[in-house]
Amino acid sequence: MAQTVRGVVARGKGAPVEVVDVVVPDPGPGEAVVKVQACGVCHTDLHYREGGINDEFPFLLGHEAAGVVESVGAGVTDLAPGDFVVLNWRAVCGTCRACLKGKPWYCFATHNASQPMTLANGTPLSPALGIGAFAEKTLVHSGQCTKVDRKASPTVAGLLGCGVMAGFGAAVNTGNVSRGDSVAVIGCGGVGNAAVAGARLAGATTIVAVDIDPRKLEWARGLGATHTVDASAEDAVARVQELTGGFGADVVIDAVGRPETWRQAFYARDLAGTVVLVGVPTPDMRIDMPLIDFFSRGGALKSSWYGDCLPSRDFPYMIDLYLQGRLDLDAFVSETIALDDVEAAFAKMHHGDVLRSVVVF
Repeated sequence: MAQTVRGVVARGKGAPVEVVDVVVPDPGPGEAVVKVQACGVCHTDLHYREGGINDEFPFLLGHEAAGVVESVGAGVTDLAPGDFVVLNWRAVCGTCRACLKGKPWYCFATHNASQPMTLANGTPLSPALGIGAFAEKTLVHSGQCTKVDRKASPTVAGLLGCGVMAGFGAAVNTGNVSRGDSVAVIGCGGVGNAAVAGARLAGATTIVAVDIDPRKLEWARGLGATHTVDASAEDAVARVQELTGGFGADVVIDAVGRPETWRQAFYARDLAGTVVLVGVPTPDMRIDMPLIDFFSRGGALKSSWYGDCLPSRDFPYMIDLYLQGRLDLDAFVSETIALDDVEAAFAKMHHGDVLRSVVVF
């Protein structure tokens, strides 16, 4: 039978979030109920609250989560109660044109649960990124559950569900950073610093972190940046070029997603270098640049969706790296908080005071 749990809901654009009763139905065919153990506070949740994703209020926020499977619906054979899982928002279908081409990380028909979770009065909730994990339990499609080694703490494992995976994958999967490469990362919040960590693990020898906040640059150094650039005090493009022999970086990752930072990334790369956009722009943003510059510089301009990850491949791999001491996921956790503290965590994130606040149940 359906269960009632506590969850964080955004009722309207810009309104403070509320902790309310949420009704979670029993899992139907292909679905699973997960008891959430930890969920990171991601900037995407704030975008939902501000109406920056869509206007399908009320939203059940939270998506960067890990927990234990409580029950599964009919037809679920690869998941069982008691499994420790990280939730993902790109559960691949296996049958769309991207999957059939052998590129499931681009799946165009990803799965979410069919049944809605609701408020106590029956109002359907829109779960953030199809997950809705700022709740004691949540209903998802079974394909959104990726089993990982339970020796990892849920507090850090859940970070793979969005920000860390997006940044790490932007470097390793989308940017194809390899041994000896030079890399610049513009924007050193959670996603940008994960890109720094990914570039280090991939063997980059020069890793330039660019930001306007000295705290974020210090975090980047701790995660593997070899050089830092305070873009509020110096020309970021010129400095990246100087630090890479006058040529520019082989791979430049824009983890901010604004026209000015993308332009910096474009001109801070070497000829035939790669630009990766992983920061999410808003629909109103535009760029006006000389077309000849695109032609004459060559290379690749890429967008990274969720770090172009395949959860079944990448999540267990990254947890193994963490357990081996090679990927410092603990460094991303600035604080652990209660469910009632999400609104305050949004304020801290907005002011750049944390890499991640993590709700622990």
